[in-house]
Amino acid sequence: MSYANANYDEGTVEQCIDELNDFFSRLSEYSPTVLAVALRVHLEALLQSLLEGQLCTREEVRELVRELEREALQYEEG
Repeated sequence: MSYANANYDEGTVEQCIDELNDFFSRLSEYSPTVLAVALRVHLEALLQSLLEGQLCTREEVRELVRELEREALQYEEG
């Protein structure tokens, strides 16, 4: 996904990641499967809102999903 026009700095991203980590640590009562399903629903809504707001293209969303798959499954496309 293109972040060239995004309005953020690395410090802001790190702070957001830290806050998300704190939040997720409070969700330990839920199984990883339940969390994965809930995160999928939220990610779908987030990506859809990025498309609707014309903040990225469909191809950029596809590339993000491919990157997530590569990282999650730890393999390279070749």
